[in-house]
Amino acid sequence: MKNLLTDISGVRVGHADDASVASGVTAIIFDTPATASIDVRGGGPGTRDEALLKPEATVEAVDAITLSGGSALGLDAAGGVQAWLAEQGRGLRIREAIIPIVPGAICFDLLNGGNKAWGRFPPYRDLGYAAACAAGTDFALGSVGAGLGATTANFKGGLGSASAQTEDGVMVAALAVVNAVGSVTVGDGPWFWAAPFEIDGEYGGRGLPPTFTKDMLKARLKGAPEPISGENTTLVVVVTDAVLTKAQAKRLAMIAQTGMARAIYPVHAPTDGDVVFAAATGRKPVDPRHGLTELGMVAANVVARAIARGVHSATALPFLGALPAWGDRFG
Repeated sequence: MKNLLTDISGVRVGHADDASVASGVTAIIFDTPATASIDVRGGGPGTRDEALLKPEATVEAVDAITLSGGSALGLDAAGGVQAWLAEQGRGLRIREAIIPIVPGAICFDLLNGGNKAWGRFPPYRDLGYAAACAAGTDFALGSVGAGLGATTANFKGGLGSASAQTEDGVMVAALAVVNAVGSVTVGDGPWFWAAPFEIDGEYGGRGLPPTFTKDMLKARLKGAPEPISGENTTLVVVVTDAVLTKAQAKRLAMIAQTGMARAIYPVHAPTDGDVVFAAATGRKPVDPRHGLTELGMVAANVVARAIARGVHSATALPFLGALPAWGDRFG
């Protein structure tokens, strides 16, 4: 196991980004269509094809999921991934028509110092295509892809991933783009809120502080005292090799949202766009009650770990006044 989303067989991940723009795209490609749903908790989300992921909607499976910077302009990224899938002959077939199914979500990174004067069309459709072309089983963490321009309240944000399995051997993994209005660390120290769930020192092995002070529990908010609406978001994709219906995938996404609360302080704010996609590749059966509950519990832990790894792995942007990376101060 690589402790990555691609520990789930049949899943590939690719990044594409532009250092001058300080933004990018991450594509999650399924080798065969995966059952998927979504849960949205943030007050300022930006999504594409969210409606078709509802359990009552007709489409049962997706070919890919796209995560992007660029705020609403980044929703174009899914079109680039669709173009790549269409070239491969992938998609929902309606007689002679082929329609790749590619939901997506975006985070706001337009004020991070990068050059956003890109002319008539934003670069995200082309970045989406490049990310799909680059998809493989190994991928980088930190300031890459959709996580390149991400920030938190006090440290550079980024892209993280983690994986685990249930007692019955069902695999579950997560990929997170951490661009939160809150903080992933306890105060301004080296400790991660997700410390109790850490495995093998994957984000520094610092544990929790010996005591909690009043200052540690104060809210640290990006852009405070008045954060800009839509400026923040944590995007998560959870994938399992379980056999799930769309309704069960929806429940998995809902339980997995708990991982955000374990890793970000505060979370699900009016200016966050927090989203969890849940997808199932349909290889291993699970009990619909106890099995799904355990799967959700492990998924929430994996989400918390992926978020912490995203900040732990990030590197600072090379712009005046840019936030420091966790590693700059504590690495």
